[in-house]
Amino acid sequence: MNLKLNKPIVFFDLETTGVNIATDRIVEIAILKVFPNGNKESKTWLVNPEIEIPQGATDVHGITNEKVVTEPTFKELAQEVSTMIEGCDLAGFNSNRFDIPLLAEELMRVGIDFDMKDRKAIDVQVIFHKKEQRTLGAGYQFYCGKELEGAHGAEADTNATYEILLAQVDKYEDIGNSVDTLSEFSTHGVRADFAGFILMNDEKQEIFSFGKYKGRTVEEVFKENPGYHNWIQNADFPLYTKKVLKEIKARMSSPKKTMSDEDKLQALQQKFNLR
Repeated sequence: MNLKLNKPIVFFDLETTGVNIATDRIVEIAILKVFPNGNKESKTWLVNPEIEIPQGATDVHGITNEKVVTEPTFKELAQEVSTMIEGCDLAGFNSNRFDIPLLAEELMRVGIDFDMKDRKAIDVQVIFHKKEQRTLGAGYQFYCGKELEGAHGAEADTNATYEILLAQVDKYEDIGNSVDTLSEFSTHGVRADFAGFILMNDEKQEIFSFGKYKGRTVEEVFKENPGYHNWIQNADFPLYTKKVLKEIKARMSSPKKTMSDEDKLQALQQKFNLR
């Protein structure tokens, strides 16, 4: 079964200086863009992160400070990356929790806005873990019958992720083959931001998932303690989390639409007629 696409989908993988979404940087990015007609476009960049690559990170992906010292910075690549993913759904391996949030931080850090309002996200790892509970290398062997050579290289991981998703679509009829069904299946829960600091409750209201206001709605907290918003904006939270909270704050400040006398009269008449 082929993927059912209504618009292009971008599979991508990041190699980074670490795992902190707010402070770590990209050192390699690979993108595989798949079009509804089956055509593909791919691009891989090494990136100068402008900070030291810790030895622990180099031990994982093999990228040293010396290897990227003459490579372009993400700021120099950002517009090309943004253009390549524009209007596309996104997919990756552990992408909902790591790759998408970190890419969003890098883009927003250089002044390019990013959101998921018109996108769907498919996390191949979530499908894999829900179905088989294994790792990327084991998943490649399990689904594709191949050894993953070059693991922890962005290009190898990206192509393997794409092949695994195709195999998963073939293997599991109940997950469907459209971006909508795959995105729904590969999402753990409803988050208002990427990092999970802001969740959605059953009433589709944003709530805090941490700290002294955990479980309370953002609007309720901001009304009770207006300074809490300023504290978060100045603290070490991801840029996308701050953006979400700014939008909620702005929404709260927007003037409420009032009903005209004519509308009120019509509403009363309708209410009377229903009795």
